Amino acid sequence: MYLNKINLFLVISICLIFFFLTYEDVKSSKIEVIDGDTIKINGEKIRFSGIDTPELKQTCIKNGLENSCGIKAKTILSEKIGKNKIKCISEGKDQYKRILAECFVNNESLSSYLVKSGYAFAYRKYSKKFIEEEDYARINNLGMWSMNFEYPWDYRKKRKSK
Repeated sequence: MYLNKINLFLVISICLIFFFLTYEDVKSSKIEVIDGDTIKINGEKIRFSGIDTPELKQTCIKNGLENSCGIKAKTILSEKIGKNKIKCISEGKDQYKRILAECFVNNESLSSYLVKSGYAFAYRKYSKKFIEEEDYARINNLGMWSMNFEYPWDYRKKRKSK
């Protein structure tokens, strides 16, 4: 009887330790989507390398109607991440001290997914990595390719000059 109580105590202790370790792991993986190509993990900003998405205030025109394509890019990224864990492979830092990385959910590149869906562009100024995905989206008239739009880098340049 005494040994059964000790065994029970050990099993409960192990379960509690496992619970707290798991809880800490989930807690330490706080993900925040900033915009279509920037996230925060545990407070650390990560900018997706090799792609560029529309700015949050950027709009596109489809069938004469204005669309919030910047918000749409952020929404698509948020939905793709969902409650999944993200794995990022760092490629250094940018001029704003953000980590540049390619990030994955369930072994799928988020950058590739965004470009192929038409809500991000291969950022050819810095990388040639996602050109095939961009060609696919453009040829199939997906996302922003079905609208009148400005490339994000042109949109930012115009806003700076104002």
